[in-house]
Parts: sequence; structure tokens; C-alpha cells
Amino acid sequence: MAMTFDFDTAVNRRNTNSYKWDSSEIESDVLPMWVADMDFKTAPCVIDALRARVEHGIFGYVTVPGAYYDAVTGWFKRRHGWNIDRDWIQYTSGVVPAISAILKGLTRPGDKVLVMTPVYNCFFSSIRNNGCTALECPLVYENNTYHIDYGMLEQCASRPDVNIMLLCNPHNPACRVWTVEELTRIGEICRDNNVIVVSDEIHCELVMDGYRYTPFASISPQMQDICITCNSPSKAFNTAGLQIANIITNNPEWRSRIDRAINDNEVCDVNPFGVEGLIAAYTQGEPWLKALCSYIQGNYQEVKTFFEQNLSQLPVTTLEGTYLVWIDCRSTGMTSDEITHLLHDKARVLVNSGTMYGDAGQGFIRLNIACPRSRVTQALSRMLPVLRTLI
Repeated sequence: MAMTFDFDTAVNRRNTNSYKWDSSEIESDVLPMWVADMDFKTAPCVIDALRARVEHGIFGYVTVPGAYYDAVTGWFKRRHGWNIDRDWIQYTSGVVPAISAILKGLTRPGDKVLVMTPVYNCFFSSIRNNGCTALECPLVYENNTYHIDYGMLEQCASRPDVNIMLLCNPHNPACRVWTVEELTRIGEICRDNNVIVVSDEIHCELVMDGYRYTPFASISPQMQDICITCNSPSKAFNTAGLQIANIITNNPEWRSRIDRAINDNEVCDVNPFGVEGLIAAYTQGEPWLKALCSYIQGNYQEVKTFFEQNLSQLPVTTLEGTYLVWIDCRSTGMTSDEITHLLHDKARVLVNSGTMYGDAGQGFIRLNIACPRSRVTQALSRMLPVLRTLI
């Protein structure tokens, strides 16, 4: 008998110290459709594991057990055909601290770090905080989706001051789940130019029907040799506050340098809830995750149909992965910031401005649809009269 899960019941997150709902700019009548966490309770198996840990009543320093490594390696082998040696895994408190530690360990101040934009905004802060500069290789937007300009990518990768590329796989906010062929071409360009691929794969489980996530390092031994992967169950299971993530690479020298940076940055310790949550998610969470992805796909269809019927001048990017819808508002002639402020002030809906994700995001907005469908439709109905005035 198939298990059923409730994604329709709205959970009140106000007054829970939620960054998404309780930040100072979130007035009580504003719908927050911005920060990338979900408004669903996490999988019941995760809640049960955390409840059992709470009942113990002591929350001291934690050692990470063998079961943790077994859960990570088992999950990626079972679901994605990627064989990971447990010695390749370094745990830390989050994917952003992981990226910062990698940059600290493997770059020098003044280096350029290659990114394909529009891309996750924290890439830019991690690059800047480590004394480096982002080198943007804009993706090409055509027919409501993005593809890679390989000529531009090769030109960027060939620069002598570039030795790392930050890859987003699946890509936030471009909604792409990169194919094996695309990842291979990226890898060939980086390998030929001695560029390390640091692949942020935090959204790897949030993939829509008809698309398949491929771990970059799983493509071939050659790709594994040039790659450092960062992942976490936090996006898929809505556990970002548990502060747990992994850095995975088969290169012992890189691991040593990253380990030093992790300790220098004081992100070497994790908490017992992160450990227990990951083990539960990766050993028992698949049925819930399958239901979640199906529900998010239904929300996306709701948004896509709504815009096609009511705001066809504002194309919705094809959602291959993530729960973050990317909407093309360039036909309004307004900047992303102007549209975002207008939606906040007039529609009382808070979305993300496209310029957060690099210059290539100008004219776009990002809408988080990981919430009950009733909230999605409520946000759309508020946005409609405001956006109609712009077109």
C-alpha cells in the first residue's frame, strides 16, 4: 500500500524565528515567496529521528558515526549510481561554508572564479569573501530555457587566473538539470584548462518528471578526478536549519587543504540533529521525497498555466529541477528590483529580484513554489492585477 503525505495543510511559520517569515521586512500581510526553504514539514522519518534524539536530553559535542557515511554512500549509489568511498567525505555545517572553505583552500587572493550566470547569489559572496573575483559566463536564454555558450566558457576557462569553476547542478535559478552531454562538455573544457570543477548539487533530488540528475563526478573517472562535490539533504528535506553538508572528492591533497580551511573557518563541528536528520532522510526518506517532487510539479503546472492564460507576455522558464520558478519580465521594460518592490508594495508578495544572481538575471524574478497549492494560487491572484498594469 502506497504511503500518502500531506502537503496541502498550511503550517503557520510566523513567530518561529523563521528567516523567511519573520525577517524585519516581512509585514504580517505579506506572502513570502522568496527564501529557498519550503513551507512543508519535513519527512515523518526525519521528525521521528529528531524526536528520539531530543528525548535523550543531552546535546553535547557529537562524533559522526559510521552509519552517517553509510547513509551518504548508500543513497548516492542506490539513487544515482555514484560509488563514493567514505574517505572522500568531509562533513561541515552547510554548502555555503563548504564552498567558502574550498575557495580558501584552493585559490589565492586575486584569482578569478568562473560561474555561469544567472546563478545562486551566495556564490558571489563566497568568492568575494575569499579575496577572489567572479568571472561571469552568461548562459543563453532561448525558448524559455537556458543553454551553455561553450565558446565563451572555453574562453573564460583558458584564462591563467582561473583555476576553479563553481557549477550549480541542478542550476538555481535557471531551472536546468544539466544532461550528461552538457556536464561532459563542461568537464572537458575544464580538464583541458586545468580548472577544478566545484559542483554545488544541493538541489539534486528536486527533479521533475522527464529529467534526470547526474552527479558530475559520476560521469567518468576523468571527471571525478577534476571535481569536488558539495551536497546536503537540506533542500530536498527542508532541513537547512540542521546545519549539515558534505564535501566529496577523491583527491587527498585537496581534502587536506580543504580540511585546513574548514578548521580555519571554524566550521568543522556539526550538531547531533544534523547527523540524525541526514541518516533518517537518506535511509528512510525516499517515499516522502517522491511525493514531494510530484506535488511541486503540480504547483509548477499551476503557475505555468496561470501565466500562459493571464500574463503570456511574461514567459515562465521551463522547470526541470528545484522548486524555484524563474519568470521573464523583460517585456515590461522595468528592472528586476523595480518589479520586486512593486509586487511587495502593491501585491504584498515578496519574491527575489533577478539581479541577485548576476547581471544576466536582469529583468527576471524568482518565485518559490514549495508551499501548499492554496498559497501559490493566493500569491498569483495578488500578483495578477499588479503585473497586468506593467504589460
